[in-house]
Amino acid sequence: MPLNPQVEALLAMFAALPPVDFTTLTAPALRATNDTPLAFGEPPAVAQVQDLLLDLPGRTLPARLYVPEGAAQPAAPLVVYYHGGGWVIGTLETHDATCRALARASGAAVLSVGYRLAPEHAYPAPVDDCYDALVWAAANAGALGCDPAQLAVAGDSAGGNLAAAVAILARDRSGPALRHQLLIYPVTDDDFTLPSYAENGGGEYFLGTEMMRWFWDQYLGRAADAPLARIAGTPDLASLPPATVITAEFDPLRDEGMAYAARLAGAGVPVDAATAPGMIHGFFSMFQPVPDALPWIDRAGANLRSGWCAA
Repeated sequence: MPLNPQVEALLAMFAALPPVDFTTLTAPALRATNDTPLAFGEPPAVAQVQDLLLDLPGRTLPARLYVPEGAAQPAAPLVVYYHGGGWVIGTLETHDATCRALARASGAAVLSVGYRLAPEHAYPAPVDDCYDALVWAAANAGALGCDPAQLAVAGDSAGGNLAAAVAILARDRSGPALRHQLLIYPVTDDDFTLPSYAENGGGEYFLGTEMMRWFWDQYLGRAADAPLARIAGTPDLASLPPATVITAEFDPLRDEGMAYAARLAGAGVPVDAATAPGMIHGFFSMFQPVPDALPWIDRAGANLRSGWCAA
């Protein structure tokens, strides 16, 4: 399918930005130009937004709770959300509109987690933060007006990678029971030979191979063995929570996301997996200039709602 016209117009705007030299790029420099959310109008309205500090072992993390209109009372389902950004960039602010939209679509409260970023906090620090944030959410759900028996994890790109890793850890550590995992164009491996990299990795579609190599280098640091980063290699995917996996046609990460979905399904995990035609990496968070992304947010929200109804 051809590139979506709404996406094409957005890419034309991105093309006017200065090029990035990944041989000299530093994380602070990239954050300086990427951690201010683009203004595309008023974000979706929700009933309540609350900034929090999560008191975790040896550290505190910022978080933000979104409660939509019509959320179940007195205890709403809770989605713990991990933002994208290659484990290096991204903030609560960059994904504010995304979390609002997901809260509205799912009818659940959404807890967005400001985990520590690489390279200052390389693997496995972001995974540890995200898992500990889930444990905190389960323990404090009642105080948040949420139901600890109705928990899910979600994330986009690197955040999708972290959500999948947290689901694996929750299973392996007998941690909080999860009703669903929502993985939006997740990173699952550092295999740059996949066809989707050959087709879409030149950088013209927002995310390119050079950028992904740089992100992986920042995240892994000196870690030689990183199974919770390269989740595609997880030997056993059985007994994980039902999953929604959404990828984009013009995304270098498309094939690894769909391959992970196929492995989940092969392990007996209920999976709804689909590639959004005409879309690029990041489209889920671009719904204001790309309203054709909205049905995909609705699909994700509907699957989360189904999870609350599951036995």
